[in-house]
Amino acid sequence: MRILIKNGRVIDPANNIDEQIDVLVRSSQIHSVQGAGGILPEPGDTVIDATGMWVVPGLIDMHVHLRDPGQLHKETIKTGTAAAAAGGFTTVCAMPNTTPTCDSAETVKYIKATAEKEATARVIPIGSITKNLAGEELSDFAAMKSAGIVAISDDGKTVENPALYKEAMHRAKALNLPILTHCEDTRLTGNEAEEIIIARDIILAKAAGVPLHICHVSTAHAVELVRQAQKAGQAVTAEVTPHHFTLTQEDMPPRENPDAANYKMAPPLRSPADRQAIQNALKDGTITVIATDHAPHHADEKTPFKNAMNGIIGLETAIPLAITELVNTKILTPSQMISTLTINPAKILNLSQGAGTLSEGAPADITIINPTATHNIDKNTFKSQSKNTPFHGRAVTGKVEYTILNGAIVYAPPGFNL
Repeated sequence: MRILIKNGRVIDPANNIDEQIDVLVRSSQIHSVQGAGGILPEPGDTVIDATGMWVVPGLIDMHVHLRDPGQLHKETIKTGTAAAAAGGFTTVCAMPNTTPTCDSAETVKYIKATAEKEATARVIPIGSITKNLAGEELSDFAAMKSAGIVAISDDGKTVENPALYKEAMHRAKALNLPILTHCEDTRLTGNEAEEIIIARDIILAKAAGVPLHICHVSTAHAVELVRQAQKAGQAVTAEVTPHHFTLTQEDMPPRENPDAANYKMAPPLRSPADRQAIQNALKDGTITVIATDHAPHHADEKTPFKNAMNGIIGLETAIPLAITELVNTKILTPSQMISTLTINPAKILNLSQGAGTLSEGAPADITIINPTATHNIDKNTFKSQSKNTPFHGRAVTGKVEYTILNGAIVYAPPGFNL
């Protein structure tokens, strides 16, 4: 099978490409990338006219909650990856706060086997640092890596015992496993709850000599801690979510509003000054990854506000929010934005060669985006099983039109015969 993508603006930051180019997919690989008009269609080809669109490497989201095993009332691997495909993501990293926790080779194998049968995106499990996310005993990193994890994290929890965390770092270093850290001291409130753990984890990672990735950075001081570590030569990276670079605490409706809980997440929405610092950090390269922290919850779990669970869905809104809030405002160029969703997470996670690129011979994971399509976000059209989003009805620019996974079209406009 051949797919010929013609007349598109190919944006491939890994190869420093940003120009009008034709892309030919044969079987499961990028077969040829040539100047516009350089590839002629053959009988039987599927031809996509990408005039006015961006043709980019398949997007990678390194922070997603798929809820399987054990929480299927929120999301399944099938519905979660359908949402990923609709959002342009061809690879998603499944966080370990499942039931049971992804803290063993057996659970890793279950996730991968289920994804093999049901997924429309590549699913890469993240293993837990501690068993049952309890912060008391380390999981078997080596067994989980053999089963298929690419990183470790205690996800929505902080490993409070610094000695245990330092031991985890040494073990991760020996296995070349990246560490993704959630930084929150639940005994504190406000910005310092995040910042004090970021400072601690940077110190621990330096002592252990291990790279550290900070999940969902949300405050100005947190950004500065990351920036200073990087200036000192330490291997520290950071991600930001679309909701933190778009919204502030001033956007939250009153708590008695039925929609208020859709603005409740951890870390919480911060001040306009914090949002500005995050946007500046994206612009200057301190923050190099955009990750959704896609966190589906059943409607009954998001009411009332006081008892509502933290988190919002994000796979199907990431691209329009990034284009609207970052590209159209000149904070990021299109190439810079695509880097945060492709080659940058691929490098942090040590993904296989060709991930996050459109190099010839690479896996044919491709996303085609209409950067000028205007629309209002409509949660009722989402593929995700859950609808907990604060962005319903928001006017945005930018829309994913096609997603190609391993040479197969897994998302396309209505009327296209998949």
